[in-house]
Amino acid sequence: MMIEVMKSKIHRAKVTQAELNYVGSITIDEDLMDAANIIANEKVQIVNNNNGARFETYVIKGARGSGTVCLNGAAARLVQVGDVVIIISYAWMTHEEAKQHEPSLVFPDDHNQLIS
Repeated sequence: MMIEVMKSKIHRAKVTQAELNYVGSITIDEDLMDAANIIANEKVQIVNNNNGARFETYVIKGARGSGTVCLNGAAARLVQVGDVVIIISYAWMTHEEAKQHEPSLVFPDDHNQLIS
């Protein structure tokens, strides 16, 4: 049996941009992506702490060290600049693999920079 479990999470990132006229996706600072073990084009769930919206999209790389967290396309209607979001990725694993799995958790600062 396969189950879907949390693979990684960027907890309480701040939305820096919302670009409605874009094909779609979320742009994330590549430093945050690396720290969270998230790759370009990976499907993620976005949870908006400010309004309760929950939705899925895919990731594109943002400039390294920029702190960028930008919702693009239709998703831009579900956030406002300054909103706090949680970005979660999931993976399918066997029950036994899931018992051993340790998700990658990232807790950025108020400027979406990695805390050392």
